[in-house]
Amino acid sequence: MPMQSARIHIAGIVQGVGFRPFVYNLAVRLDLKGWVRNTSAGVDIEVDGEQDVLDTFVKALRKEAPALSHIDELIASFGPANGFRSFEIIHSESIDSAFQPISPDVAVCDDCLRELFDPSDRRHRYPFINCTNCGPRFTIIKDIPYDRPKTTMAGFKLCPDCEREYTDPSNRRFHAQPVACPVCGPMVWLEKRNTPNAMDEDAIQETRRLLADGKIVAIKGLGGFHLACDATNAESVAELRRRKLRVDKPFALMILDLATIEEHCFVNGPERELLQSTARPIVLLRRKPESNICKEVAPSQEFIGVMLPYTPLHYLLLEKTDDFPPALVMTSGNLSEEPIAIDNDEARQRLSALADAFLMHNRDIHIRCDDSVVRVFEKEIYPIRRSRGYTPFPVKLPWEVPPLLAAGSELKNTFCITNKNYAFLSHHIGDMENYETLKSFEQGVEHFERLFRVKPEAIAYDLHPNYLATRYALERAERENLPAIRIQHHHAHIAACMAEHGLDGSQPVIGLSFDGTGYGEDGAIWGGEFLIADYKSYQRPYHLRYFPIPGGDASIKKPARTALALLWSLGMEWDERLASVIEFNKEERNILKIQLEKKINTPMTSSMGRLFDAAAALAGVRQIVNYEGQAAIEFEAMADPDDAESYSFELNQNEVEVRSGFESLINDVMSGIHASKISARFHNGLAKAVRMTVKKMNQETGIRTVVLSGGVWQNLTLIGRTLSLLRADGFTVYLHRQVPTNDGGLSLGQAVIAASRLRG
Repeated sequence: MPMQSARIHIAGIVQGVGFRPFVYNLAVRLDLKGWVRNTSAGVDIEVDGEQDVLDTFVKALRKEAPALSHIDELIASFGPANGFRSFEIIHSESIDSAFQPISPDVAVCDDCLRELFDPSDRRHRYPFINCTNCGPRFTIIKDIPYDRPKTTMAGFKLCPDCEREYTDPSNRRFHAQPVACPVCGPMVWLEKRNTPNAMDEDAIQETRRLLADGKIVAIKGLGGFHLACDATNAESVAELRRRKLRVDKPFALMILDLATIEEHCFVNGPERELLQSTARPIVLLRRKPESNICKEVAPSQEFIGVMLPYTPLHYLLLEKTDDFPPALVMTSGNLSEEPIAIDNDEARQRLSALADAFLMHNRDIHIRCDDSVVRVFEKEIYPIRRSRGYTPFPVKLPWEVPPLLAAGSELKNTFCITNKNYAFLSHHIGDMENYETLKSFEQGVEHFERLFRVKPEAIAYDLHPNYLATRYALERAERENLPAIRIQHHHAHIAACMAEHGLDGSQPVIGLSFDGTGYGEDGAIWGGEFLIADYKSYQRPYHLRYFPIPGGDASIKKPARTALALLWSLGMEWDERLASVIEFNKEERNILKIQLEKKINTPMTSSMGRLFDAAAALAGVRQIVNYEGQAAIEFEAMADPDDAESYSFELNQNEVEVRSGFESLINDVMSGIHASKISARFHNGLAKAVRMTVKKMNQETGIRTVVLSGGVWQNLTLIGRTLSLLRADGFTVYLHRQVPTNDGGLSLGQAVIAASRLRG
């Protein structure tokens, strides 16, 4: 049979995942001659061989591809043989304007872990052990193609032993870009008061001693610094809260292994899979009553966020001994609301008042990347924060779009850039409320545009005029003479969920966009919206009844204000037996009433999030909050799963009325009904109100597809009860599985709406 050649181009996540070594070994196995190389557009291959062997080779490229790879496109063409004499990996090629997806950071693999604890291995207890199957990717890459000179490992020259592994096709570290060892790679050290105190293994052991003694240590990780302390030591946790200015918001934990996690938490099958996945996210798990993890880790919560170690350094720090705690608090290394610290000097400056010591290393972090947070709902992932381990894996869009930038929202900010049919959602930026976070946002945008070769043709932004992300978008659009496209907040929520499920937008959906805050077209604060939407536009046939929130942010931070304002708007008395009324003295109540009557700094809202705040406050759960959504979270946590009663909410013209429901709620409070039953009845009533409204919308439009988005849908009690009712009525319901339902997924929706409008 005559020799032929095959020219093959592969696009997708095919760099930094051992793809070239895989191709090399496959070609050698099939006795094919030619070459493979990385380019800015993916991987190119050219091989000579008999046609049937070439066909086998092409099929095997898909079938046997490395587990961490993701092939989006494989194009093969055949022609005359080239006369190659061997197969080799040739130098990478940079192609102008070409781009490709980048692998997220990957947790340390089992093979590297075995070597880490093998006394005979030359990398025994080396905290930066990695191979082609694991280790840093996104946080160290500066540009594509993904090669060592374009990463933060460029300054570490390979020693002869590492060079031999790197160039040996039979070795697991063949072309592993972050490869290193104690001779030639990064190192760790412990600092106290800016002075190195111990190096390498001594630094790790001294860090363990400090943590066991109740100290707080700043630890440099993969995507930034963590602040760590003993999670079973209430005094240490309380001190960390005091220093970090984080009063009640839960801390994340890191626990050595699954068996130890199961001693402290209930864990089901899908949760085990997520915990052990290569992404290694923080997974929300129900805490066991007998656990000795102190309650101060997550005050008033039955769920705690837990992750397994994901770097060799973590495994060395958490090594199980009798004198070391079973769980560490591992929270982001920052003062509350600031970006996570990533640079050593930056950490010394920003974290010196927070940490008793610093465990440093000298492998630079190019881009900050917080830990991801997920939970399981209906046996599938339900993202809460999408960052390390998932970013920058793209959302595949149902059509090609122009290169765009979507700036996202104010809270839980992410941005999104698009190129062809990829939407690249950024890592978690955080709450855009200060200069430091804005700078982090700008650095992230610049990095993504360089990595994915995007020069935006337009910028999408939120309607709210005072968001820092909006100001950035408008200023940049003016500076670069770009179209700036205004996107309504709740429309973006629905579009984000549509996009991640690949809906092409040819048919409108019923969108239930429930959250805390979003600027409305009429200048009010929306958040309880029943929309008819496609990508280009939306209608708002129904919404939650407007009510006032005096002082805006003041009411958000003090749900008792929201509760009294709601009662006032419903014409209901401020009974002095209610906890929300008791929260204010007589003079304060008079001032509040004047503010409401005269409409002084009293915006109107249809927010479902604020309605939950009011219900939680009136039920006596919480009158003041220390973090966003706290009252609603604690209110949901106490809902009695066995109480089937429900409060009544009615549809009046285009508004969901709440008066009768709150009259019943107040009566239950006055009758001494426990808050757990009040919570259950409130959730049940809202689920029925949603069902009633959706059925009305279906009667009016014939639409049977429902999309749920917005931060309120993080409430599993509400979403569970709503889904069961809607599905019983035969509706097809979509909820988020790839990006967060909260504002962390909003920029995806902005991007696809902007693309749809540009397309006309």
